[in-house]
Amino acid sequence: MQTKSLFLSLASTLAAATLFGLSTTAAIETQVIDQPKNETQAVQEAVDRFYASLNTLFGGDATAMEQVWSHADDITYMGPVGGYQVGWKQVQAVWEQQAAMKLGGKVEPMATRITLGGELASVQCLEVGNNMTADGQAEKVSIRATSLFRKEEGQWKMISHHTDVLPYLETETDAVLKQLKSE
Repeated sequence: MQTKSLFLSLASTLAAATLFGLSTTAAIETQVIDQPKNETQAVQEAVDRFYASLNTLFGGDATAMEQVWSHADDITYMGPVGGYQVGWKQVQAVWEQQAAMKLGGKVEPMATRITLGGELASVQCLEVGNNMTADGQAEKVSIRATSLFRKEEGQWKMISHHTDVLPYLETETDAVLKQLKSE
């Protein structure tokens, strides 16, 4: 019932904004879902665990990602190397490939925005920091990221992560596009 009332509230807010010539983006940003403060904190802690795991991965170790991610078949990953992975087996394989690159450096979330509703949380941020290219040159990282978390067995687990593609890492997008065209 909370989802239905949220949808109706959002729809009426958008309709009013359109009617009065207001920005619908501003209307959406003011939409608030009441949640216990401890749930928002729990999502923030899950975000912190993800970025700690990501930075460990840059040193060559992908094992911490196993604790952060859901292992369900419906999860998705669209990372900075391109491509589109669905399900834990595919997502895990890409994290292991990225760990093998040993990119070094560190990335931190900036301007984080958490939207929480029931058992799902959406997190948008900027990922800012640096890594090394394949030829060992320092490369600045500044990309947009969206993550989704789902509460599973009392813990917030990542179910989707989507970032901009980094040109110096991109290896899979063309292959995925060719595969989709052939289907």
